[in-house]
Amino acid sequence: MTSLEEITHLGDVPVSVDVELARKLMPVADILALEKGSVIKMPRSAGDNIDILVGGAQVGSGEIVIIEEAVGVRITDFNEED
Repeated sequence: MTSLEEITHLGDVPVSVDVELARKLMPVADILALEKGSVIKMPRSAGDNIDILVGGAQVGSGEIVIIEEAVGVRITDFNEED
């Protein structure tokens, strides 16, 4: 029996999936100048690689994609252990 088969009964348990697209260090003055409609340019773009975390542990990696007007993540590697 594989690891995946051993935990199939946990399929309905919700867990947090985190995908961090970017972080940016900003001076307080710049933050105070933000207002509704402001845009913070991030150093990442479509095609960049990112980590995928589940419950705080890295389970894979992906790349940033643009789908119509939304940002998404294409999974390029998924850590599986048998």
